[in-house]
Amino acid sequence: MNGEKAFRWCLEKGTGEARKHRGLRRTHPDREKAQKHGRKALHNLKAVDHNLKGGFPDWAVSAAFYAMYRSLLSILAAVGYESRNQECTITAVAYLAKVRQLDFDLNYIAMIRRAEELKFGDAKTLREEFQYGTEVEKEILDSLHKNAKSFVEAAEILVEKLLP
Repeated sequence: MNGEKAFRWCLEKGTGEARKHRGLRRTHPDREKAQKHGRKALHNLKAVDHNLKGGFPDWAVSAAFYAMYRSLLSILAAVGYESRNQECTITAVAYLAKVRQLDFDLNYIAMIRRAEELKFGDAKTLREEFQYGTEVEKEILDSLHKNAKSFVEAAEILVEKLLP
């Protein structure tokens, strides 16, 4: 599915009852919701550090993924979308960046989505692999940790620009 087609599919999945939709829904820009998602992203980054120091690298991978994911939810809330589907969240930000409605580097999308250009794989795949696998390589963890910090910072900057 191409970007626009996937984006439209997500919007279709977002129709129906407000509390039960499973896609993407157009709303209004919501400063409070964007800030709450941003705080949750920072909380998840702290969890990455905590889990790495505590010897729980598999949970650090999950926390890194969710730090990036919450950042995307923050961006969407700032521009007036609500998402209840991980793939739709990623698709929406990617599409809006591609059509230049958002100034967000598509390399960040590659960090969270399956992308051939990433050496170690994307955060979503890594989270799934390490959540159900048995080992996490330090080199992969270090790269993911660095990427998650950069991702969250870039999202924070964008949300600040979007919400005067």
